[in-house]
Amino acid sequence: MPAFCFLFCVCENFNICYYQLPYYFMVITLIILVLSAVFFMSGKVRSDLVALCALISLLIFQILTPEEALSGFSNSVVIMMVGLFVVGGAIFQTGLAKMISSKILKLAGKSELRLFLLVMLVTSAIGAFVSNTGTVALMLPIVVSLAVSAGMNPSRLLMPLAFASSMGGMMTLIGTPPNLVIQNALTSAGFEPLSFFSFLPVGLICVTIGTLVLMPLTKWFLSKKGKKQEVNASGKSLNQLVKEYGLSSNLFRLRADTSSLLVGKTIIDLDVRRKYGLNILEVRRGDISQNRFLKTITQKLAEPDTVMQEQDVLYVTGEVESVERFAEDYLLEMLDGHTTEEAAKANNSLDFYDIGIAEIVLMPSSNLANRTVKDADLRGKFNVNVLGIRRKKEYILQDLGNEKMHSGDVLLVQGTWQDIARLSKEDADWVVLGQPLNEAAKVTLDYKAPVAAAIMVLMVVMMVFDFIPVAPVTAVMIAGVLMVITGCFRNVEAAYKTINWETIVLFAGMLPMSLALEKTGASEYISNSLVTGLGSYGPIVLMAGIYFTTSLMTMFISNTVTAVLMAPIALQSALQIGVSPVPFLFAVTVAASMCFASPFSTPPNALVMPAGQYTFMDYIKVGLPLQVIMGIVMVFALPLLFPF
Repeated sequence: MPAFCFLFCVCENFNICYYQLPYYFMVITLIILVLSAVFFMSGKVRSDLVALCALISLLIFQILTPEEALSGFSNSVVIMMVGLFVVGGAIFQTGLAKMISSKILKLAGKSELRLFLLVMLVTSAIGAFVSNTGTVALMLPIVVSLAVSAGMNPSRLLMPLAFASSMGGMMTLIGTPPNLVIQNALTSAGFEPLSFFSFLPVGLICVTIGTLVLMPLTKWFLSKKGKKQEVNASGKSLNQLVKEYGLSSNLFRLRADTSSLLVGKTIIDLDVRRKYGLNILEVRRGDISQNRFLKTITQKLAEPDTVMQEQDVLYVTGEVESVERFAEDYLLEMLDGHTTEEAAKANNSLDFYDIGIAEIVLMPSSNLANRTVKDADLRGKFNVNVLGIRRKKEYILQDLGNEKMHSGDVLLVQGTWQDIARLSKEDADWVVLGQPLNEAAKVTLDYKAPVAAAIMVLMVVMMVFDFIPVAPVTAVMIAGVLMVITGCFRNVEAAYKTINWETIVLFAGMLPMSLALEKTGASEYISNSLVTGLGSYGPIVLMAGIYFTTSLMTMFISNTVTAVLMAPIALQSALQIGVSPVPFLFAVTVAASMCFASPFSTPPNALVMPAGQYTFMDYIKVGLPLQVIMGIVMVFALPLLFPF
């Protein structure tokens, strides 16, 4: 970052003793801030790298101590963001987002406008009682799923989602920290405290203005975001493979009851392939020893030594007549009807929690050519089943054991995701098509959706109700850990992968900037200068100056810190000219919370940045006009709601 290094030359050439002259501390801090903003807006350097360079510059010039510079990484908001990434990932992984989105989608239909309005209204309503960060974490996976289901670009909705969470926070006293800051400023000065819903009219105006302005802006600037990724997607999805090979129409589920003659026998004892011409693909059993709510579904490949137990569900392929005969002989219950037509209509397709499917194509030099599937013994060597063979336009699904394989054949194999991944390393005889492990990551553990929902509700309750003595960051950490230990992720590594570290480093690196501005007196100097210059023009002009000063400051420092710095200035300014401080303080909290022109000004803006594939300039194009229009409306609306 040559630009940051330029500061050293400035100090060296002019012999500036900044440690003796605090004024130069302020100048250097502002230069670092401006340079950071320039690099953020250019988009040519990663945002997290810019934040780290700015942080290092503050350290080198001794504006901040190492402890102060690193305080952002231990900040409760940053820790909360990490936990919320995990919670949001679990909501996705368990399919809970898809379930909730499908219900909302029914209300929206196929109308983009109706879906947009629903997202704005639902998000702002939740944001009135839950922190804007928690609201976005809760709604983000749901909104993404909604957009995909509706055939809409998620980027069109994610930025409005972040903005709506901040707008909703203006409806109640607890909606956003700046509201509590101005409440404290009023009561400390001896004024009557604000009620819980004193903020409601302001919040409703914010949501209305935000919705009206964002509808055209998002359509103009965000509709084309992220479409390139969709085009580049390759390989067949798991559902496409199931449909192509007709697995659902040839698949039957049989359950072993207490009286079943199958209980206690092994797969090899049954010998169903020779006796009935059937193939047992999988044994599905639930862990009945666990609580029903915390149930675990175990998938097992049908290995020769697998012992059948009560309530086991067998996934069997073959002719329906043979399946019926097998079920009758061993007193098994057919779960999906007695005809292939009924079975095809039933929800009896393979699930892919632990076990997956993939295609492999045999190479011309493959040693498997002209050998039967049985002789190849892929089950014994790699622990995978061959479910079907695609030979040009022909699909072979019956009597696979005696079928000879040819070079160029495409085999549909089934096994654990780890075993399928092991196949991809054996590239002498075949090539694995697509990216099975990426497909595995998309598979939802839908049987864990009730668990994820309960944990999510628990987190929200702990964050909303004051009588529960748990800090918001603690609630999020508890929720994140519970998502992992209850099995809402396949493993711990999957949970770590949900965390967007670029966003975390960006936010943690920029938080100490507010401390630097406060230490050097830059914040107070700018604020006092603007307020002093505008005081003689009347209360509306003075309030406008306070509003837009706050709005400018909150683009670079957190809304809470901005409110803390500006609230006493606004209070004293109102008292000096002899008017009520209430509209002035409301101007502070609205301006501090309604910051849309920067991705790092509020956690919600940062949270949606990677998911929406936004750049810094996207926030300028969409957020800055909204921020300016919101300010103009509020300057005239606040005196009407709270007279001077």
